[in-house]
Amino acid sequence: MTSETSRTPEASQRSNPVPADYAPFAHLTVPNATLYRQVMRAFLVAKERFAVHLRPEDVYAALDAGSRPADVEAVTQALDKLVEWGNLRADPDHARVTAVEDFYRRRFIYQLTRAGEAAEAALGTYDEVLGRRGELQAVALHDIVTQLRALLVIAAEDTPDQAKAYVALSVLTARFTGLADNARAFMGSLQRTIDLHDIEVEAFLAYKDRLIQYLERFIQDLITLGGRIALLIGELEEQGRVGPLLRLAAAREAADAAPEDAVHAEAAAYEKWSARWSGLAQWFVSGEGRESQARLLRGRALGSIPQLLAVVRQLNERRAGRSDRSADFRTLARWFAQAPDDAARHRLWRVAFGLHSSRHLTVDADTLAERAASPEPASTPWGEARPLRISPQLRRTGSYERRGKPRKVADRGEAKRKLAEIAARQAEEVRQARDRLVTGGPVRLSRLGELDPHAFQLFLRLLGDALATWRPGMTSTVVTSGDGSMEIRLTSLGDGSTAEVRTPDGVFSGPDHLIDIIDLTTGGAGGGGGAGASAGDPPAVTEPAPPPTVPVAVPAPRHSGPLPPSRTTVHLQENR
Repeated sequence: MTSETSRTPEASQRSNPVPADYAPFAHLTVPNATLYRQVMRAFLVAKERFAVHLRPEDVYAALDAGSRPADVEAVTQALDKLVEWGNLRADPDHARVTAVEDFYRRRFIYQLTRAGEAAEAALGTYDEVLGRRGELQAVALHDIVTQLRALLVIAAEDTPDQAKAYVALSVLTARFTGLADNARAFMGSLQRTIDLHDIEVEAFLAYKDRLIQYLERFIQDLITLGGRIALLIGELEEQGRVGPLLRLAAAREAADAAPEDAVHAEAAAYEKWSARWSGLAQWFVSGEGRESQARLLRGRALGSIPQLLAVVRQLNERRAGRSDRSADFRTLARWFAQAPDDAARHRLWRVAFGLHSSRHLTVDADTLAERAASPEPASTPWGEARPLRISPQLRRTGSYERRGKPRKVADRGEAKRKLAEIAARQAEEVRQARDRLVTGGPVRLSRLGELDPHAFQLFLRLLGDALATWRPGMTSTVVTSGDGSMEIRLTSLGDGSTAEVRTPDGVFSGPDHLIDIIDLTTGGAGGGGGAGASAGDPPAVTEPAPPPTVPVAVPAPRHSGPLPPSRTTVHLQENR
């Protein structure tokens, strides 16, 4: 008996774990929830000033003058309820006792409990996440490039510095996490903005212009820097430098682990760093059968611009008084309300929605014979007519049970072999298209010669990425493809000459440019099938730094038929 009573409460809780108590959140669902939140906020502010205990009059003075109760007694009652729920702890206040009667008078001082502080931290996180609008952090892309280059420098040392590796990886992880979280939050809030229907037209139009400019700047940076980041990640992984850097960071992080956790701390830290690096690589580098998150974000941002313009068009149609579905339903509801009787409402219902009696059910021969022998008058109400019995299989699946032997298991080996052949053929076509486009140096666009459909599609994608970064006043630009495999350098000639690229489906024409396409996977110009540089071609022009704002990125079109030369010419002239 003595051994049972001598056990401490902490030992009892460890031996008999109980479910978590969520009573500290009870003040959120009561009538005076606003007052309770203000009282708890007053304790949090006091804690930041290193004040541990508060008296009722201190809490009363800390409340907002416009919303505080009429007297201190209401605050005291709120404090007692918070003590009951476990948010606060009450201790006798003996500091102001000056007489015997003061000793017996009920006086308490209050302080936050661990449960109350944890509940307020959770509510603060909740409010922060709900209030976050997110943003597209173009600066984070520059910081990621800087940290990846720093990792290359650290990894090239004979004995990499552990502290430098840990700091570089920590900053890289923090910037990437912030970029991904804010991009996800921004795209979610952008979709909610697109889905708005009751927003003021003038406010939305003004917001639309700023938003499109914001998207254009981020898309330009994502096109320019995304391929560079993918190339740096590939360089680190191909040379086998990532693993040692991650082990250095894991060892430094595990150095301060508690003694009981020291055995497994380094392994756990290395696993965590490996997961972070894997997430970074998958975000910027596309894999087999999987597009990178950066490419998906770019496509989503590009797709949101036409959606915004569609919303503007809908708003303009509303302002012009044109009918839409919501207006039609409101008109129909008004007609129902103005109908003289139920018969008229039923006729209106049938005309509007076309719901008639069910005549599509099929019946068997026995049912037809029974109906022929004993016909059912057409005037019989639905509820009084004889029921039509339907097979449970038909009711459940929509078709009768198939009779006979079950189907044989199909052999998919031949189909898989054909798919593998198609995939191999497509990979070979892509390789040949890359080799065909590599120029081996700056050449005129007019000297590319005739391109097959696969090489022409790849050429259009590269040209679209280059023109997406062009703005008035620029004479040259350098862009890396989204997967970091190719680089295109485009330089304006300004001599008024015209280039024509012939394809089996048509002629691609426009102002002549100086173009240099490099295969980055081979470490240089590479490729043997590209057009060579001409001695008469002008030298490449050094391109200026990328501008802060550029026109919106135009996705590469799919060339599925003859391409009108006049339409292509307009595109090139606009981007110049």
